[in-house]
Amino acid sequence: MNADLIIQAAHVLKMDSDFTVIENGAIAVKDGRIISVGTSEDVRKQYSSEKVIGGKDTVAFPGLVNTHTHSPMVLFRGLEDDLPLKIWLEEHIWPAENTWLSSEFVGDAVELACLEMLKAGITLVNDMYFFGDVIARTVKKFGMRAVVGAGILDFPSKTAHTPDEYLAQAEAFIRDWKGDDLITPALAPHAPYTCSPETMLKTRKISDRYMVPVHTHLSETQWESGEMKRRYGKTSVQLLEDLGVLDERFIAAHCVWLTDEEIDILARRRVGVSHCIESNLKLASGIAPVVKMLNAGVRVTFGTDGAASNNDLNILSEASTAAKVHKAVSGDPTALNARQAMLMATRWGAQALGLGDVTGSIEEGKAADIVLAGLRKPHLVPIYDIYSHLIYAMNAGDIDTVIINGKVVINRRELTTGDESEIMDRALVWEKKIRSSRAE
Repeated sequence: MNADLIIQAAHVLKMDSDFTVIENGAIAVKDGRIISVGTSEDVRKQYSSEKVIGGKDTVAFPGLVNTHTHSPMVLFRGLEDDLPLKIWLEEHIWPAENTWLSSEFVGDAVELACLEMLKAGITLVNDMYFFGDVIARTVKKFGMRAVVGAGILDFPSKTAHTPDEYLAQAEAFIRDWKGDDLITPALAPHAPYTCSPETMLKTRKISDRYMVPVHTHLSETQWESGEMKRRYGKTSVQLLEDLGVLDERFIAAHCVWLTDEEIDILARRRVGVSHCIESNLKLASGIAPVVKMLNAGVRVTFGTDGAASNNDLNILSEASTAAKVHKAVSGDPTALNARQAMLMATRWGAQALGLGDVTGSIEEGKAADIVLAGLRKPHLVPIYDIYSHLIYAMNAGDIDTVIINGKVVINRRELTTGDESEIMDRALVWEKKIRSSRAE
């Protein structure tokens, strides 16, 4: 039988419930879907294709999932560093956004972010920002899969003036993109301290009407915890629980300052948590109680946050940092092991975004969202445990090929869906504009 593409690898990580690794494996793809996974010998007996990629000294694994970022902020990378979140955000980032945000800025920024993420093996991203239609069109142009959250605030910005205006724009965005094969529209109220209970409830009603995800920041800083208690006499999680807005379609970023009671609430409501450890460390926001969350049954995943606070978009790095930090924090070297970290970076990420039936593992019937990485490198030999290598030794530069929906979007480290040089040239033009305005 004919396949559109056959992928061969020395190791194929299915990321199924058994953590299956197929040695000398192969994957057959047709019409964007995986039609067979097995040993190379078995797959090649059943399927042939004019296009065969991969081979020895490679590992194939599901595309990585970035469950929390603000992709347009990549053009603010390094703009202001080494500051607490509140000062960094209110005194530097929000003023910069107020000056520069436009559809042109967002489009150019998202192109750069997509390039960076694809080269890092990220095939699915959960984005929260403004100009959602521009983000969605740009991501789709690159052949990337995304959940795109329409930003919602209680105060004016360059895109809206009132909560109802943000919500109306968000609803229109959802209607335009609902049912797209690569883009899932979502609602993105910024945080419980920037969106009132009334705004959160209105957001929930729209989410229920269209059955789309809600994506927000939650319990990110100690300041937020104190501020919410001052305003409402309860924490952010308690407030949202009392409002009845937490469920399996809710994705909460950060979740650093949680009590045991709040962890139980998140587990019971099946809320997906995006752990952004490198951003949290850099902003000194704290270290999320991930081991406690995992033990309680919370589905924890990995996010990069925006490149202005990280300062890169690299899920392999997030997984590696998290696995090591949580061993140290818990005093348990077995905590958050390599297999668990890879699960959080792939299948659990897709499930948290409501796309577990589509992507996140290499299984028959799922979309062919697959990454190939080279292994014949000094830092990747010898190999005793491939999971260990992926989490503790591999870096984004080892990724050679990225496939989404059966289409090769990164081929031998080169982007096939855009011009890398032009993308970076436009980013440098923005750098000059922003730099010159700050010098005035």
